[in-house]
Amino acid sequence: MSASSAFSDEKTASSSEPEYGHDPASGGIFSSDYKRHDDLKEMLDSNKDSLKLEAMKRIVAMIARGKNASDLFPAVVKNVVSKNIEVKKLVYVYLVRYAEEQQDLALLSISTFQRGLKDPNQLIRASALRVLSSIRVTIIVPIMMLAIKEAASDMSPYVRKTAAHAIPKLHSLDPEQKDQLIEVIEKLLADKTTLVAGSVVMAFEEVCPDRIDLIHKNYRKLCNLLIDVEEWGQVVIINMLTRYARTQFLNPNINESLLEESGEKSFYASDDEEDEDKKVEASVLAKRKPYVMDPDHRLLLRNTKPLLQSRNAAVVMAVAQLYFHLAPKAEVGVIAKALVRLMRSHSEVQYVVLQNVATMSIKRRGMFEPYLKSFYIRSTDPTQIKILKLEVLTNLANETNISTILREFQTYIKSMDKDFVAASIQAIGRCATNIGEVRDTCLNGLVQLLSNRDELVVAESVVVIKKLLQMQPEQHSDIIKHMAKLIDNIQVPMARASILWLIGEYCEHVPKIAPDVLRKMAKTFNNEEDIVKLQIINLAAKLYLTNSKQSKLLTQYVLNLAKYDQNYDIRDRARFIRQLIVPTDKSGALNKYAKKLFLALKPAPVLESPFKDRDHFQLGSLSHLLNAKAAGYQELPDWPESMPDPSVRNVEVNDSVIRLLERVTTLTSIPDWSKCTSRKDRKEKKVEKPFYSDSEGESGPTESADSESNSVSGSESDSGSEESGSGSESEESGEDTESEEEEDDEEEEKKKKKRVEKPKPKKPVEESAESDQSSSTEDMKRVRKSEKDRKSASESENESESSESEDVSEDTSEEESESDTGIRKKKMPASKQPSKQPKKESKKETQEMSLLDLDDFNPGATSAPVTPVNFLSSSLVSDLEGLSLTDTILAPTTMAPSGVVKMYELLHRITGEGLAVEYCFSRQPFSPDPNMVAVQIQFTNNTNSETKNLHIEEPRLQSGIRIQEFPEIEVLPAGESVTVVMGIDFCDSTQAANFQLCTHTRKFFVSIQPPVGELMMPAFLTENDFKKEQGKLMGMNEISEKLTLGEKCVNEHIIVERVTATANLSRVPCGSDNECRFAGKTVSSGSLVLVTVANKEGGGSQLTVNCEKMVIGTMLVKDILQALSQ
Repeated sequence: MSASSAFSDEKTASSSEPEYGHDPASGGIFSSDYKRHDDLKEMLDSNKDSLKLEAMKRIVAMIARGKNASDLFPAVVKNVVSKNIEVKKLVYVYLVRYAEEQQDLALLSISTFQRGLKDPNQLIRASALRVLSSIRVTIIVPIMMLAIKEAASDMSPYVRKTAAHAIPKLHSLDPEQKDQLIEVIEKLLADKTTLVAGSVVMAFEEVCPDRIDLIHKNYRKLCNLLIDVEEWGQVVIINMLTRYARTQFLNPNINESLLEESGEKSFYASDDEEDEDKKVEASVLAKRKPYVMDPDHRLLLRNTKPLLQSRNAAVVMAVAQLYFHLAPKAEVGVIAKALVRLMRSHSEVQYVVLQNVATMSIKRRGMFEPYLKSFYIRSTDPTQIKILKLEVLTNLANETNISTILREFQTYIKSMDKDFVAASIQAIGRCATNIGEVRDTCLNGLVQLLSNRDELVVAESVVVIKKLLQMQPEQHSDIIKHMAKLIDNIQVPMARASILWLIGEYCEHVPKIAPDVLRKMAKTFNNEEDIVKLQIINLAAKLYLTNSKQSKLLTQYVLNLAKYDQNYDIRDRARFIRQLIVPTDKSGALNKYAKKLFLALKPAPVLESPFKDRDHFQLGSLSHLLNAKAAGYQELPDWPESMPDPSVRNVEVNDSVIRLLERVTTLTSIPDWSKCTSRKDRKEKKVEKPFYSDSEGESGPTESADSESNSVSGSESDSGSEESGSGSESEESGEDTESEEEEDDEEEEKKKKKRVEKPKPKKPVEESAESDQSSSTEDMKRVRKSEKDRKSASESENESESSESEDVSEDTSEEESESDTGIRKKKMPASKQPSKQPKKESKKETQEMSLLDLDDFNPGATSAPVTPVNFLSSSLVSDLEGLSLTDTILAPTTMAPSGVVKMYELLHRITGEGLAVEYCFSRQPFSPDPNMVAVQIQFTNNTNSETKNLHIEEPRLQSGIRIQEFPEIEVLPAGESVTVVMGIDFCDSTQAANFQLCTHTRKFFVSIQPPVGELMMPAFLTENDFKKEQGKLMGMNEISEKLTLGEKCVNEHIIVERVTATANLSRVPCGSDNECRFAGKTVSSGSLVLVTVANKEGGGSQLTVNCEKMVIGTMLVKDILQALSQ
């Protein structure tokens, strides 16, 4: 029978009535074993790839249905050498499943798997490694180790990911290979690809979770990559970083925990100990130190926060536990909304989430109070979900919401679910013990339940009432009498025992009823449950001690019955009590103290949540769910007492590279004349800034924006990233300087002819050039000379244009129309390089020059290889602030702050294969869509050939973020630069906009992440309007922080300059000399942002931000604080 006929027979059989013995996927019910799967074996032996593929598909389908296909192993393994990629893939899928079972046969094909490791197709290489690591035979451990090491260096991220998966398998097979595997893990941890990150951290957790030193250098990279890692990788990384952070950072709530401890101590202190308490408080205050969060700690919190919006419940839960264990108390509240959202999911997810919410709500009650109604119970909820929701509601109960919660509980008691009803009654009891104001109300309600028809409800009520009565027994003797009457009707043993205990404990309050209850109980003693018998003996003993006349004979009768009981506990108790209470010649010394032993005052029971002490387990873990340590659980470390060295996370950069870049940066960077007036100041400024950001040393194009995000947290990499940008620019400028020098000279000649006034500022430029030359090598002199010429050229252009614009107003409108187009070739415009202000120039002249240059200035059109500087002078800013003009008139003057427009690197020229891309936030309105932030992008072609078709593709955007792409740049000639403007609606968040930057040959994945200050636009308010709007944004919408102004913030002008440089705000006129006010609104939603900096008499200052969006307000406060404290 040929393969084709077998295949046709198979088809005809399936088309007619199914014949179960012939269908291989059916398991062969009627076929004999020796003929089983014969047709599949023939198809696998066929020469046709189509038949082999069909056979493999059917075999894999069998495996998916749980059928055993192990007898096909010899026939399948032969096809591992097939040239058809699809067949090969399916063969490897089969082999991964059965390699462990059929180890001997798999070993015969090991040479084939080794050849597969060299296959050009990455999927085949990965599959071969997967099969190899699935063969659990110690003899091939060296081969597996070699394969893993090779795969770890593979060009394909997918193969490197598979290598990371193979590491735990090899470690479990041969733990002695641990040291070599750690080397591979260390290598893979340095991988910049998101595909590998999650898998290698999983391997790290399995093999060497205690080797924290491997994480130090990769910590910032993992934080920045986190948002792009696949979901299960995110869970693993977040859990690992939680434990890492607990060992490397200080407890952000340390001061609060100290106060809580001192509060607990002083609560129990007597009047005599007040002096001691004061000393304790003084020592606690002495221990308190001002807490400053480590920038890396902040980086972790900031980069995990967006993941609260993940569609994967496990990711949300992981971020929630991270915030609970690591975040300051004030910031933990952000997780509440995300956890409440998860409660709309499946019941299994709800169960896990509610377990964690129940634990969190004990320590952080206020976090979930706004979402109280989300925890109300639905009739369709399963019992375990209902009980957990009850737990949360009880934890959230306080004086303000208790009436609402008790009304809910009353409804729940009518449910048909008996376990749920019992839990509801217990919850009422807990509310009554926790909140004294409602104790009597709850007690009366529970007493009413004693007349309920349902015996279980009555029984549970009795148990809870017993606990409540212990708090104030003398006030409730009527309730004890009422419960004594119920002893005949209630049959539930626990309830009967509770009633007997109450009567015995408070028999003095019911002296007539207690002996009669003992009489009734003595009659039915033999038929009672053991728990009830023990309480009857206790009741008898207590009555004998308090009322021996009436109960002496009854007590002896009960003790005699107990003496011969089947349960040895009851027999022992009877003998013990007889010796204790009945005085005889042999009775010991304890007989005198019998009354004190039995009738001692007992403390009322504390009804506590079963989740009270669960938070010592890491939230979200199996151990927390079970409330017992599960296998493989790693304890959450305690916070360190002193701050570990933060420099271990700094990435080292080669010294020679630093020196080279420093020299190039010194060559091309122009000092900021609006902030530093003297050369001495400029030198000090350079010394303060570290050159290279910590995160840049390890980040590629995918991380350039992420590394920039460190600046928000106030880390030192801030200034480093800015300077490194100018460093990369300066390398390019060196190549283009000579070619552009002639063109610049020609332009300068033309300008000189038109000039009305002669330029004054020559001397400062020459001085700075000379000082630079003296500190440089001979090699750099030519480039410096050309740089000097270009500076003087730009100066002369500036002055000539300013004088022309006084006479001819048309020039400005032409310039504006050009700036709107957003695309310019590299022609050295006036805005390209800032001219240095001459020291002798008067204030009036400065203002005129800046005013005229405003219309010419186009921050969106810079093509210079140095940082562009806005020409709006700082003195003009302060003069114009009080003017109440319309938005359109004042917009150009307030759009950009005085000082440097910060350039960010989007694509380095090495990564971009000669194409360098930088961007800045121009602070100009984006005309196609006013709700978008204008981002100016500058392309520089550093290659010898043209770059074509520059455009954007495949934007991978977070929900809500939109982008308006720039028009495609058809050709960018070699050595040329071009500037375009694109719009991005960041949706009032600092999440990065990710997209692909494409040329005609390559695609580069890049991302733009905005500082929070760039998400705003100026809003022009009068003083009265400002106060009116501020009054509306009080309470939670107001954030105030005390600050100490930096040494350089000596006057109001510098404060204004620093604030407007940090955020795109406009100055609001203010009658007080001690206050500076600023106003703006978010670009996307138009929410008002009001900032006040007030100087206090004592010398300190206060920063207040009022904003409807609290997250933006919080981040803005941190940025402005950082700017003003420097």
